[in-house]
Amino acid sequence: MDSILFKLAAFILAIGVLVTVHEFGHFWVARRLGIKVLRFSVGFGRPLWRRRGRRDDTEYVVAAVPLGGYVKMLDEREGAVPEQQRHRAFNRQSLPVRSAVVVAGPLFNFLFAMLAFWLVLVVGESGQRPLVGTVAPATAAASAGFRPGDEILAINGEPTPSWSMVLYQLAATSVSDGSTRVEVRDAAGDRALRVLPAGGVGDLAESRDLLGDLGLSPERPRLPPVLGKLEPGQPAARAGLEPGDRILSADGQAIADWSAWVDHVRARPGRTMEVLYQRGGVQGRVSLTPAPVATGDKVIGRIGAYNRPPPPEVLERYQVEYRLGPLAAVPVAIGKTWGFSVLTLKVAWRILTGQASVMNLSGPISIADTAGRSASIGPVYFLKFLALVSISLGVLNLLPVPVLDGGHLLFFALEAVKGGPLSERFVAQGQRIGLALLLGLMALAFYVDLTRLFG
Repeated sequence: MDSILFKLAAFILAIGVLVTVHEFGHFWVARRLGIKVLRFSVGFGRPLWRRRGRRDDTEYVVAAVPLGGYVKMLDEREGAVPEQQRHRAFNRQSLPVRSAVVVAGPLFNFLFAMLAFWLVLVVGESGQRPLVGTVAPATAAASAGFRPGDEILAINGEPTPSWSMVLYQLAATSVSDGSTRVEVRDAAGDRALRVLPAGGVGDLAESRDLLGDLGLSPERPRLPPVLGKLEPGQPAARAGLEPGDRILSADGQAIADWSAWVDHVRARPGRTMEVLYQRGGVQGRVSLTPAPVATGDKVIGRIGAYNRPPPPEVLERYQVEYRLGPLAAVPVAIGKTWGFSVLTLKVAWRILTGQASVMNLSGPISIADTAGRSASIGPVYFLKFLALVSISLGVLNLLPVPVLDGGHLLFFALEAVKGGPLSERFVAQGQRIGLALLLGLMALAFYVDLTRLFG
């Protein structure tokens, strides 16, 4: 329950921040262009908190349903407007002014993403150095010439100092029809080029292990099977194991390193194991039953034990800290925002044209789950999550679908071509169509979420 509540809280916080940013864009530009704003609401439904602004009497509201928001402006189409204030009504403004107010919401989402990426780049983040461990035969990676010990330096010219950046660049190339050029430094220290053929990176939604599908696995340090921190009340602590214990064997199988120990435990949820360990030169035995834990579509064993921290020389080889100066981070943050925006559009187009699976969609359940997981890892990861969702929100709102900001811009374009206002009947019909499309998309995303949840 705590996990569910934490994910829900992270989801509400994320939606609240991003909706506020989006609606503030509309609000700020409208006020600067002389339009009277009647209400600024975060959420829908019954107001939980409200107050009147001293300037211009705008009402600020936090409502009960935190799944959106809106800015209500003075408009003659929604009620009578006093003669002395008609010049401040939204519908009385020129097309450029109305367009600026509408586009400001998505624009602020993109600006927020740039700021979030900039902060992440300046603060810095730790990652795992992209060293190739094994290359499976008869795979795309093997055909491209990847070898154990390769360090991936760049993909299609974009630097990849960590595995997370490798995965992002591979995701970007998965919606491209061209080949993928991967620059590596091999085990001998020489630079080389590996080329994955077009289509070598498949549909991300159909892949549970992108690197594994390519035939790559990261190089991992061989850490000794020595226990570090133990969680109180968990199976390892209850069985009597202590920090510093070295695992020698389990069920008669020798345990060579920490990875082998983890694999052995994960494969035995709810099954009692006989464990031989060494403590201070003295051997001992315990019976240990891993607790079953559901993860994704399978159940694994967990004992609540962590390995002893690796020595500094291991950390130096396998961990990398990526950080930029404040000025150097600006173009990189802009580039990341642009890249993710283009990637979002490409994925949407491929879904519409049947070139990609609808499983690429994410609904509220998936977003809440990702919000909780990113927040639990740390503020840097949550900030990156906010940036990505903000970009998705900005791109979605610019789609030419009535009821979205892009739909309003479409109507403005038609108004410009016509040379006058569109008929109320035409606009209302377009709004009904747009609402139906949006509800259909929401239903599809929710269905995809349930499919993921229940396999």
